[in-house]
This record gives sequence, structure tokens and C-alpha cells, in this order.
Amino acid sequence: QVQLVESGGGLVQDGGSLKLSCAVSGSPFRPRSMGWYRQAPGKQRDLVATISSGYTTTYADSVKGRFTISRDLAKNTVYLQMNSLKPEDTGAYYCNAKIPQDLSSSNINDYWGQGTQVTVSS
Repeated sequence: QVQLVESGGGLVQDGGSLKLSCAVSGSPFRPRSMGWYRQAPGKQRDLVATISSGYTTTYADSVKGRFTISRDLAKNTVYLQMNSLKPEDTGAYYCNAKIPQDLSSSNINDYWGQGTQVTVSS
């Protein structure tokens, strides 16, 4: 079965940096796109950044200029480089992958990682 395994979270000081990674395994098809979503305590899960198989990227306004999403297609891995971290970046970061279910690529399902905690101290 498809699994997404995340790593790279931790505790950093205000202004510090972290790099998250998420590796997809168990899929015979390459993810169409991958992304990162963030959920702070008591709040909904919101999009942070996405990247397509064509390397088109999107970012939440709150992280533009500070975060960079990248992807290694051969490794089925997505990364999130986070610089100039702020306390408001604190939360659980979840990896997402949209993966075709057949050769037609007309049926695409969402898969989620287990989450990795990022805590930024003030």
C-alpha cells in the first residue's frame, strides 16, 4: 500500500531554519503533485506549499519568500526548506501526494503522511 513517511521536524528558535522531507513508497505511479499542509492547535489544516510533476509551485501568502518547496521525481520525495521561521509557523506539518490509480491518470487519489511537528520558540 502507498505510504508517505515524513521527517525533519523539530524545535528551533525564532529566525531559525528546518528542512522537511517526505518520501512516497508502495506506489507504481508517480505522484501528480505533492505538497505540505500545516495545522496549528485549535485551527484547521491549511495549505503551505505545493509542487506539481512539472515543478509548478504554489505558496501560502504567509510563507512566501521564506519557504521553498522542491521535489525529486526519481525518489518520489518532496522537501520543504523553511527559513526565517516564526513562532506562528508552529504546528504539525502533513505531507500530501496526489497519485494516479491507473495508466489513464484519470483517477487520482489523495494520500497523507503521519505529520511531523515543527515548534518555533519566541
